Amino acid sequence: MTRFPRILLAILSVGILPATAEPQVVTPTAPPPNPKDYRRIAYPWKKDITATVFWIGEKPGGRNNTSNHHSSWDREWQKNFGGYDNPDPAARTGFRPTNFVPKLNPFYIALPYNDCLNHAAHKSEAAAAIPWFHRYSPRPGQSVCKGRWIQIISGNRTCYAQWEDCGPWVTDDWQYVFGNRPPRNTQNSKAGIDVSPAVRDQLGIKSGSKIHWRFVELSNVPRGPWSQLGTNNPFVNPKVNPDLLAAQRYNTYLRELRDKAYQQKDTSRSR
Repeated sequence: MTRFPRILLAILSVGILPATAEPQVVTPTAPPPNPKDYRRIAYPWKKDITATVFWIGEKPGGRNNTSNHHSSWDREWQKNFGGYDNPDPAARTGFRPTNFVPKLNPFYIALPYNDCLNHAAHKSEAAAAIPWFHRYSPRPGQSVCKGRWIQIISGNRTCYAQWEDCGPWVTDDWQYVFGNRPPRNTQNSKAGIDVSPAVRDQLGIKSGSKIHWRFVELSNVPRGPWSQLGTNNPFVNPKVNPDLLAAQRYNTYLRELRDKAYQQKDTSRSR
């Protein structure tokens, strides 16, 4: 009878795959990343970035010829939100419009990059540029940017929000969004982020204000006004948490690895 590999005994006894060891069984695909490996990631700050305010339902005007009835990833954005996200402070209650309760998170932002070329393909640089791309194993044309959380700071105020649209002005500036270059956009004082009225009010800023922002893992987002509303909000609807789906894939992989180990053990005993 052949000796049972120690690494498989460890897997069977504790149910996890050691981070530095290669599995000793043949599997049809590479192991998915362990979601726990990402909980302590600290993404770099983008400092002194000009922020502009935008809102769902905003009509084209001035130099802006883009309607915000839809987003880069949602053709029915205003409908799915539940209505017009009126930015007038007099028409707002707390961090939402007075006349309806939003069905999506009112704490949203836009950054100048779209990872999707169309509904069936990603942009050529997306897999290499986006730090979390491979963690989620997206199908072709499925965005891994939509819904991503960021942290924003202005003075002594902090806000968290979800990435739900692309802009301002450009949608291919991955060198700024994921790299260390300044925004390529030259409009509106080289604005590098659009923020919703809720984000504006939480931070106490206006269009043209300077802010600092960075990506954050969902596990590092504290509860606050940004965690209270929206079917797209994993605090409200855990089913939209991409890390939960990644964890499920990882656990499935571990179960398959364990089952293969048992099968090998039974085969060895029968010889």
